[in-house]
Amino acid sequence: MSVDKDEFKELLRQKGLKVTTQRVRVLEVLSNSPDIHLTAEEIYELIKVDFPEIGLATVYRTIQLLLELDLIDRINLDDGFVRYEISNHDENSKKHHHHHLICVKCSKVLSFEDDLLDELEKRIMDHISFKVLDHEVKLYGLCKDCSAKEKD
Repeated sequence: MSVDKDEFKELLRQKGLKVTTQRVRVLEVLSNSPDIHLTAEEIYELIKVDFPEIGLATVYRTIQLLLELDLIDRINLDDGFVRYEISNHDENSKKHHHHHLICVKCSKVLSFEDDLLDELEKRIMDHISFKVLDHEVKLYGLCKDCSAKEKD
């Protein structure tokens, strides 16, 4: 999902926050990299090309702001790094879950969108009155390329 730059600017204004080039640029980098799952340092390196004056601390503060505005998500892919991606919402502002498929051989990460756990969450609510607010699924296996190499 990409985030419209004008909508982002308006959201910042509504929250009483300044619209800065750095804030918009962090959002653009994440929005333009939907399946890459960037670290703060990787975001910084991509922005620094066009804005060499930006500091890593500014990137971290902007990431925190985007998290608070629920525009991005923090993810852990068990590689020792905290990564970020654009939040995925549908037209009703309901969060759509997507899951991560992690290749144990080459470490490739693929996103898989499906809401198969919605029924499970409903059953949990019905049976034990526990309201699931969020979930994260990581499936480990072999990607298509590594699977093909194993057959050889």
